[in-house]
Amino acid sequence: MAFVFTDSNFQETALSGGVSVVDFWAEWCGPCRLIGPIIDDLSTQYEGKVKIGKVNVDDNPEISLKYGVRSIPTILIIKDGQVVDKQVGVATKATLEAKIAAHL
Repeated sequence: MAFVFTDSNFQETALSGGVSVVDFWAEWCGPCRLIGPIIDDLSTQYEGKVKIGKVNVDDNPEISLKYGVRSIPTILIIKDGQVVDKQVGVATKATLEAKIAAHL
């Protein structure tokens, strides 16, 4: 299961070094529900190598505002505390795997 990033834990988890994949989503978002299982699969696949999780934008507005998330789903790939890639909208698992692999 994907990690749950929040306003309070984001700094020490997503930005603490290495590669993190952060899915900005909301329960009411149809496309977010499509990509959710892909994020869960990737979190299992890359366990121990990449921190993969989700941010509920309704519950965590500070992170969404800080990273300029205006459309969901938005997926940020963060390496060593810096955003290195971004995917807005639904993407296939293969697309996300390629984006992750490019930063490992």
